[in-house]
Amino acid sequence: MANPKVLAMIMAGGRGERLFPLTFERSKPSVPFGGRYRIVDFALSNLINSQIYSIYLLVQYKSQSLIEHIRENWGLSAVMSDHFVTVVPPQMMYGKDWFHGTANAVFQNMNLIRQHKPDLVLIFGADHIYRMDISQMIEFHLARGAQTTVAAMPVPIADASAFGIIDAGSDGRIKDFIEKPENPPSMPDDPNRAYCSMGNYIFNTDVLIEGLIQAERNKEYDFGKHVIPNILKKGKDIFAYDFVNNDIPETKPYEEKGYWRDVGNIKAFWDAHQDMLGEKPLFDIYNDRWPIRPSRNELPATRIIGGEVTNSIVAEGVVINKAKIINSVIRKGTIIEDGVEVRDSIVMDRVLLKKGCKLNKVIVDSYNVIEENVHIGYDSKEPYWRAHNDPSGITVIASDKKTSHL
Repeated sequence: MANPKVLAMIMAGGRGERLFPLTFERSKPSVPFGGRYRIVDFALSNLINSQIYSIYLLVQYKSQSLIEHIRENWGLSAVMSDHFVTVVPPQMMYGKDWFHGTANAVFQNMNLIRQHKPDLVLIFGADHIYRMDISQMIEFHLARGAQTTVAAMPVPIADASAFGIIDAGSDGRIKDFIEKPENPPSMPDDPNRAYCSMGNYIFNTDVLIEGLIQAERNKEYDFGKHVIPNILKKGKDIFAYDFVNNDIPETKPYEEKGYWRDVGNIKAFWDAHQDMLGEKPLFDIYNDRWPIRPSRNELPATRIIGGEVTNSIVAEGVVINKAKIINSVIRKGTIIEDGVEVRDSIVMDRVLLKKGCKLNKVIVDSYNVIEENVHIGYDSKEPYWRAHNDPSGITVIASDKKTSHL
């Protein structure tokens, strides 16, 4: 199988409840991230950069924003039939049910797998921030004659009980797959760390179909909890691929090796933005050899009339007028008026910050207007009437409900 035919199925249907209110009107993969991206763009960019061009995106909850984003930004060649990024809502081909879980979502779309006749099927998540050359994981899978390969991320053993943990031998062969164990097994060469599953899988097609049918018969709907353990019980060759060994060209020496973040809650989302800032960011978004493909826009260049901008990312179409911006991310089309101060914050698309307002450790969702002289966030003397105060201490202002497209 020198050049296997590969089909990718991306799980993009999650509610993202822990990211509320950013997910009030959109799914988690559709949430804006960084200066020009949405969360889903990282998974899709990794696939395209790895020369994997046959991609189905399985969506479910609050999917309209994501559907529009894919339509506007991810059209591939109309000439080649195997070059596509196609959104697949629940088809209800086996009844009236929506997707019950990740495995059930793929089971309900097995007709697409049979139609394309791939040698390998990739099942990847859509809601993590990372770079990955997936072709290296495929090479690992083929070299070991694996029937299934699971991407594995080393985590401190003290934190491992929060994850699905892989017990693997020194050759990477998986011996056990345990969901949130009380006493997690360590990595074979490091007693202080354990392998957690990243939720990214490679399957030989016949093994995947057999596993999905068995899971459906047993009313089991999740890959990590059900399909992988069931395949393991049958004695199939399953291997763990150590993500830290993945090599991305032009990764800077100061970047965190094997950077991967689940931005599933407000604190993690905010932290990942901070990881992109600074002279030596943990995750440097500037990499010409492995670009993250952004949303298309036709806005003019940013205009700075005056003020102070320090250690921040500022997208196109922003107008800054005698304002102070520190350790922050400002997305496209935002207008910042005189005397505004934005510190340790994320301001999303087309927000208007009126004169004299102050934001300190705040996330302002798209299409908001923040009134004059309002102080929101850390050290504010009184709560803002539209604020959602996350337990982490970060204040979130939900998107304006009149917004037609998020």
